[in-house]
Amino acid sequence: MFKLVTDSTTDLPESYYKEHDVDYFCLSCLINGTIYNKQNPITIDDFYKAIADGAMPTTSQVNPEEAKEAFDEMIKESKNILYLAFSSGLSGTYNSIRIAAEEVMEENPDVKIVVIDTLAASMGEGLILDKAVRLRDEGKSLEEVAEYIENHKLNLCHVFTADDLMHLYRGGRVKKSAAIVGTIAAIKPMMHVDNEGKLIPLSKVRGRKKSLAELVNMMEERIGTYRTEKQFEPVFISHSACPEDAKYVADLVTGRFGYTDIVISDIGPVIGSHTGIGTVALFFWGDNR
Repeated sequence: MFKLVTDSTTDLPESYYKEHDVDYFCLSCLINGTIYNKQNPITIDDFYKAIADGAMPTTSQVNPEEAKEAFDEMIKESKNILYLAFSSGLSGTYNSIRIAAEEVMEENPDVKIVVIDTLAASMGEGLILDKAVRLRDEGKSLEEVAEYIENHKLNLCHVFTADDLMHLYRGGRVKKSAAIVGTIAAIKPMMHVDNEGKLIPLSKVRGRKKSLAELVNMMEERIGTYRTEKQFEPVFISHSACPEDAKYVADLVTGRFGYTDIVISDIGPVIGSHTGIGTVALFFWGDNR
């Protein structure tokens, strides 16, 4: 048996980690001078209230020293660890984890730590983790699970839309002029995570409802042969303080594709620091990203 470990950026609830015996490293979030992390968590409601009140949170990756310390504790219980890391296209956390894992294995020749760059974010990373959990529970070895994830991680599709263009501007995602014009004209950006694990704008849609429906159209374009796998694979949806919009997308997905195993969760503080309020993201397995 091996231990599964990931990052807090999966945006899965704490109950998921406990239920499925998964550990995680927590990236930090700084709001109004206070650092929030695993030891000092902030509730989702308080986090988004702070943003609504004008806070602009910043985030910090896991550093190699923190990762090595955590691994040193973990290997007391399990000598074999599979770590599924937040996209290297969005954070330096993967590199920190890789460095720490190499140091721990050098000091402990009987330890095996495999670190995979999922090239995924939010519940996209979470959906990859969920697949790893299922494979582990079927009795697959660390090597078998790692090979499957490496071979299929680019089949994990992420599509997003954001409601707050001014927040994207403040976070450096769009130009100020585009944010102002887009806000006035109710233009909503459509984005995805590409094969390098980077967040890329794809198109623009006018109107909130149209942008939510466009997420499902984007799923139609990508799902391909995975459409026939719907009875086996779940769909994940994350949102930043807009649960009704996430439910609307879930209903559209069920209506068009027949999926009933749909998990909706909040975008957590680390990812939410960069998306602001009003982002909805759809995650599913498909032929290509």
